[in-house]
Amino acid sequence: MRLGAANLGHQFPGRPPLFTGLNFSVSPGELVGLVGPSGSGKSTLLSLLAGFEAPRYGSVLREGINRVGWVFQNPVGVPRRSALDHVVYPLLTQGTKRTDAEILARELLKTFGLVDQAETPFSQLSGGEAQRLMLARAVASPFDALLVDEPTAQLDPLSAGTVIDVVRGLSSSGRITLIASHDPSNMHSTTCTRVTFKVSTTLCQSSRQLRLSSLTCSPACLCAAWKDF
Repeated sequence: MRLGAANLGHQFPGRPPLFTGLNFSVSPGELVGLVGPSGSGKSTLLSLLAGFEAPRYGSVLREGINRVGWVFQNPVGVPRRSALDHVVYPLLTQGTKRTDAEILARELLKTFGLVDQAETPFSQLSGGEAQRLMLARAVASPFDALLVDEPTAQLDPLSAGTVIDVVRGLSSSGRITLIASHDPSNMHSTTCTRVTFKVSTTLCQSSRQLRLSSLTCSPACLCAAWKDF
Protein backbone atom coordinates (compact mmCIF):
# COMPACT_ATOMS: atom_id res chain seq x y z
CA MET A 1 0.00 0.00 0.00
CA ARG A 2 1.33 3.40 -0.96
CA LEU A 3 0.07 6.93 -1.29
CA GLY A 4 1.76 9.54 -3.35
CA ALA A 5 1.65 12.25 -5.99
CA ALA A 6 3.42 13.02 -9.23
CA ASN A 7 4.21 16.63 -10.08
CA LEU A 8 1.08 17.72 -8.21
CA GLY A 9 0.06 21.36 -8.35
CA HIS A 10 -3.01 23.53 -8.05
CA GLN A 11 -4.19 27.08 -8.48
CA PHE A 12 -7.52 28.86 -8.65
CA PRO A 13 -8.45 31.03 -11.66
CA GLY A 14 -6.86 34.47 -11.54
CA ARG A 15 -4.69 33.62 -8.53
CA PRO A 16 -1.07 32.47 -8.13
CA PRO A 17 -0.32 28.76 -7.64
CA LEU A 18 -0.84 27.40 -4.13
CA PHE A 19 1.78 24.73 -4.76
CA THR A 20 3.49 23.13 -7.74
CA GLY A 21 5.69 20.15 -8.54
CA LEU A 22 4.89 18.07 -5.46
CA ASN A 23 6.26 14.52 -5.60
CA PHE A 24 5.90 12.32 -2.54
CA SER A 25 5.25 8.84 -1.21
CA VAL A 26 3.87 7.73 2.16
CA SER A 27 3.78 4.23 3.61
CA PRO A 28 1.51 2.55 6.18
CA GLY A 29 2.31 3.39 9.79
CA GLU A 30 3.37 6.96 9.07
CA LEU A 31 1.82 9.96 10.77
CA VAL A 32 2.76 13.06 8.80
CA GLY A 33 2.16 16.63 9.91
CA LEU A 34 1.47 19.34 7.33
CA VAL A 35 1.89 22.74 8.96
CA GLY A 36 1.17 26.17 7.50
CA PRO A 37 -0.64 29.42 8.29
CA SER A 38 -4.32 29.92 7.52
CA GLY A 39 -4.85 30.45 3.80
CA SER A 40 -1.69 28.62 2.76
CA GLY A 41 -3.60 25.87 0.95
CA LYS A 42 -3.60 23.02 3.46
CA SER A 43 -7.32 22.28 3.14
CA THR A 44 -7.14 22.60 -0.65
CA LEU A 45 -4.34 20.05 -0.69
CA LEU A 46 -6.43 17.68 1.42
CA SER A 47 -9.34 18.20 -0.97
CA LEU A 48 -7.19 17.20 -3.91
CA LEU A 49 -5.83 14.17 -2.12
CA ALA A 50 -9.30 13.10 -1.03
CA GLY A 51 -10.67 13.40 -4.54
CA PHE A 52 -13.04 16.32 -3.93
CA GLU A 53 -11.26 18.35 -6.59
CA ALA A 54 -9.13 17.49 -9.60
CA PRO A 55 -5.60 18.91 -9.52
CA ARG A 56 -4.68 21.59 -12.03
CA TYR A 57 -1.34 19.91 -12.62
CA GLY A 58 0.02 16.41 -12.11
CA SER A 59 -1.80 13.53 -10.46
CA VAL A 60 -2.52 11.79 -7.16
CA LEU A 61 -1.23 8.22 -6.97
CA ARG A 62 -3.09 5.55 -4.98
CA GLU A 63 -1.84 1.98 -4.66
CA GLY A 64 -3.81 -0.52 -2.60
CA ILE A 65 -5.96 2.18 -1.00
CA ASN A 66 -9.62 1.24 -0.77
CA ARG A 67 -11.08 3.61 1.81
CA VAL A 68 -9.97 6.97 3.08
CA GLY A 69 -11.52 9.07 5.82
CA TRP A 70 -11.43 12.82 6.02
CA VAL A 71 -12.18 14.56 9.32
CA PHE A 72 -13.20 18.06 8.29
CA GLN A 73 -12.16 21.20 10.15
CA ASN A 74 -15.84 22.03 10.66
CA PRO A 75 -17.65 18.95 12.04
CA VAL A 76 -20.52 17.61 9.96
CA GLY A 77 -23.13 15.28 11.45
CA VAL A 78 -26.81 14.40 11.43
CA PRO A 79 -28.48 16.95 13.75
CA ARG A 80 -31.05 14.69 15.41
CA ARG A 81 -28.86 11.61 15.74
CA SER A 82 -27.06 10.99 19.02
CA ALA A 83 -23.31 10.96 19.49
CA LEU A 84 -23.55 7.22 20.06
CA ASP A 85 -25.35 6.71 16.73
CA HIS A 86 -22.57 8.51 14.87
CA VAL A 87 -19.96 6.05 16.15
CA VAL A 88 -22.16 2.95 16.00
CA TYR A 89 -23.01 3.40 12.31
CA PRO A 90 -19.55 2.68 10.81
CA LEU A 91 -19.28 -0.39 13.04
CA LEU A 92 -22.62 -1.68 11.77
CA THR A 93 -21.43 -1.27 8.17
CA GLN A 94 -18.59 -3.65 9.01
CA GLY A 95 -21.01 -6.36 10.12
CA THR A 96 -20.77 -5.78 13.87
CA LYS A 97 -23.95 -6.65 15.77
CA ARG A 98 -25.81 -3.66 17.22
CA THR A 99 -25.21 -4.74 20.82
CA ASP A 100 -21.49 -5.20 20.27
CA ALA A 101 -21.27 -2.01 18.22
CA GLU A 102 -22.76 0.02 21.05
CA ILE A 103 -20.25 -1.41 23.52
CA LEU A 104 -17.33 -0.58 21.23
CA ALA A 105 -18.76 2.86 20.44
CA ARG A 106 -19.13 3.75 24.12
CA GLU A 107 -15.50 2.78 24.70
CA LEU A 108 -14.43 5.10 21.89
CA LEU A 109 -16.59 7.90 23.25
CA LYS A 110 -14.94 7.38 26.62
CA THR A 111 -11.51 7.64 25.01
CA PHE A 112 -12.46 11.01 23.55
CA GLY A 113 -14.11 12.26 26.74
CA LEU A 114 -17.63 12.01 25.35
CA VAL A 115 -19.19 9.14 27.28
CA ASP A 116 -21.50 11.54 29.14
CA GLN A 117 -22.72 12.92 25.81
CA ALA A 118 -23.51 9.50 24.30
CA GLU A 119 -27.23 10.19 24.05
CA THR A 120 -26.88 13.87 23.16
CA PRO A 121 -28.08 14.85 19.67
CA PHE A 122 -25.36 16.13 17.39
CA SER A 123 -27.06 19.53 17.15
CA GLN A 124 -26.63 20.03 20.90
CA LEU A 125 -22.89 19.28 21.07
CA SER A 126 -20.38 22.06 21.46
CA GLY A 127 -17.89 22.69 18.67
CA GLY A 128 -15.12 20.88 20.53
CA GLU A 129 -17.37 17.94 21.37
CA ALA A 130 -18.49 17.63 17.76
CA GLN A 131 -14.87 17.67 16.58
CA ARG A 132 -13.92 14.89 18.99
CA LEU A 133 -16.99 12.92 17.90
CA MET A 134 -15.89 13.06 14.27
CA LEU A 135 -12.51 11.67 15.27
CA ALA A 136 -14.15 8.89 17.28
CA ARG A 137 -16.26 8.00 14.25
CA ALA A 138 -13.15 7.95 12.07
CA VAL A 139 -11.43 5.58 14.49
CA ALA A 140 -14.44 3.25 14.26
CA SER A 141 -14.27 3.22 10.46
CA PRO A 142 -12.14 0.81 8.37
CA PHE A 143 -10.03 3.44 6.64
CA ASP A 144 -6.68 2.65 5.08
CA ALA A 145 -5.72 6.31 5.33
CA LEU A 146 -7.03 9.22 7.33
CA LEU A 147 -6.87 12.94 6.53
CA VAL A 148 -7.42 15.16 9.56
CA ASP A 149 -7.91 18.90 9.08
CA GLU A 150 -7.13 21.09 12.11
CA PRO A 151 -8.12 18.45 14.69
CA THR A 152 -7.29 20.58 17.73
CA ALA A 153 -8.47 24.02 16.58
CA GLN A 154 -11.55 23.99 18.81
CA LEU A 155 -10.11 22.03 21.73
CA ASP A 156 -8.61 22.91 25.10
CA PRO A 157 -5.01 21.76 25.69
CA LEU A 158 -6.00 18.62 27.62
CA SER A 159 -8.50 17.47 24.98
CA ALA A 160 -6.03 18.34 22.22
CA GLY A 161 -3.40 16.12 23.81
CA THR A 162 -5.84 13.22 24.01
CA VAL A 163 -6.82 13.61 20.36
CA ILE A 164 -3.22 13.70 19.18
CA ASP A 165 -2.41 10.59 21.22
CA VAL A 166 -5.31 8.68 19.64
CA VAL A 167 -4.39 9.80 16.12
CA ARG A 168 -0.80 8.72 16.75
CA GLY A 169 -2.12 5.31 17.80
CA LEU A 170 -4.00 5.01 14.51
CA SER A 171 -0.82 5.38 12.49
CA SER A 172 1.06 2.89 14.63
CA SER A 173 -1.67 0.33 13.89
CA GLY A 174 -0.81 0.48 10.20
CA ARG A 175 -2.92 3.30 8.82
CA ILE A 176 -1.53 6.21 6.86
CA THR A 177 -2.41 9.45 8.61
CA LEU A 178 -1.97 13.09 7.68
CA ILE A 179 -2.71 15.95 10.06
CA ALA A 180 -2.99 19.50 8.72
CA SER A 181 -2.55 22.23 11.32
CA HIS A 182 -1.64 25.88 11.62
CA ASP A 183 -0.05 25.14 15.02
CA PRO A 184 3.46 23.64 14.81
CA SER A 185 3.42 22.89 18.55
CA ASN A 186 1.11 19.94 17.85
CA MET A 187 3.42 18.50 15.21
CA HIS A 188 6.61 17.79 17.13
CA SER A 189 8.85 14.77 16.70
CA THR A 190 7.13 12.74 19.43
CA THR A 191 3.83 13.06 17.56
CA CYS A 192 4.66 12.76 13.86
CA THR A 193 7.10 10.58 12.00
CA ARG A 194 7.65 13.51 9.65
CA VAL A 195 6.65 17.16 9.68
CA THR A 196 6.45 19.37 6.61
CA PHE A 197 6.13 23.14 6.73
CA LYS A 198 4.38 24.82 3.84
CA VAL A 199 5.73 28.26 3.02
CA SER A 200 4.24 29.94 -0.05
CA THR A 201 4.67 27.47 -2.94
CA THR A 202 7.64 25.64 -1.41
CA LEU A 203 7.99 23.13 1.38
CA CYS A 204 10.58 22.68 4.10
CA GLN A 205 11.25 19.56 6.14
CA SER A 206 11.48 20.53 9.79
CA SER A 207 14.32 18.15 10.68
CA ARG A 208 16.75 19.71 8.20
CA GLN A 209 15.09 22.98 7.21
CA LEU A 210 15.80 22.23 3.55
CA ARG A 211 13.56 23.08 0.65
CA LEU A 212 12.18 19.87 -0.78
CA SER A 213 10.80 18.83 -4.13
CA SER A 214 8.60 16.31 -2.34
CA LEU A 215 5.79 16.66 0.17
CA THR A 216 5.19 14.11 2.88
CA CYS A 217 1.47 13.54 3.25
CA SER A 218 -1.23 10.94 2.84
CA PRO A 219 -3.57 11.29 -0.16
CA ALA A 220 -6.37 9.01 -1.21
CA CYS A 221 -9.85 8.76 -2.60
CA LEU A 222 -12.70 9.72 -0.30
CA CYS A 223 -15.11 7.10 0.89
CA ALA A 224 -18.82 7.60 0.36
CA ALA A 225 -20.35 10.29 2.55
CA TRP A 226 -22.26 9.02 5.54
CA LYS A 227 -25.98 9.66 5.32
CA ASP A 228 -28.90 9.39 7.70
CA PHE A 229 -30.01 5.87 8.56
